[in-house]
Amino acid sequence: MSIGMILLTIVAVLVFFGVAQRVLDKLHLSDRAALVLIALMFFGTLIPNITLGNVSFSIGGALIPLGVCIYLLVRAGTTKERVRAIVGSLITAGIIYALSAFMPDEPEAIVIDPMYLYGIVGGIVAYILGRSRRGAFICGVLGVMLADIAVAIVNWNNGVNQQLVLGGAGIFDAMIISGLLGVILAELVGEVAERFARGTQQPVKSPIHTPVRHKEK
Repeated sequence: MSIGMILLTIVAVLVFFGVAQRVLDKLHLSDRAALVLIALMFFGTLIPNITLGNVSFSIGGALIPLGVCIYLLVRAGTTKERVRAIVGSLITAGIIYALSAFMPDEPEAIVIDPMYLYGIVGGIVAYILGRSRRGAFICGVLGVMLADIAVAIVNWNNGVNQQLVLGGAGIFDAMIISGLLGVILAELVGEVAERFARGTQQPVKSPIHTPVRHKEK
């Protein structure tokens, strides 16, 4: 089982026991909807891909995550948040693509699996650019997907006739790592900021005066 599948399983368990309710509320998802989407991504990767020309689409690895991103864009609170998520996705893709260009060709020279590295870097950049839970998830998932498309386009222009498999095993893992890490960072930083804000506020005195009746001696 790949790291992406393992992470989805862990998320499903957390959702089932209600641990992720706060995050799901921010994403405008119910527990049932989240479990259904996780199941679709999980089992969708087992369904044969949809191939159009030189591009192959994984149902669970590409189409379902893309659908979730579109849903979150539609449900975004403001136009500013939508624009920030789209621009953030493009910038995240550019950074991941630039990182891939500097990766060594020799496998023994690579300390960490490149896909894991892309996912981690993508998640951190996605949080910084997306800011909100929704924005971070969109930037993380779309950023990795767009970077994969950019690599394929460059290869085609260089005469490499290689099929683009959107949502393939490695890219799917990177997307899941990136999207989840972006959401986790947004949640942790948001929680710390809220606790800090509550801690600096002075308790509000009640304007209602309740006189105390003394017992007669």
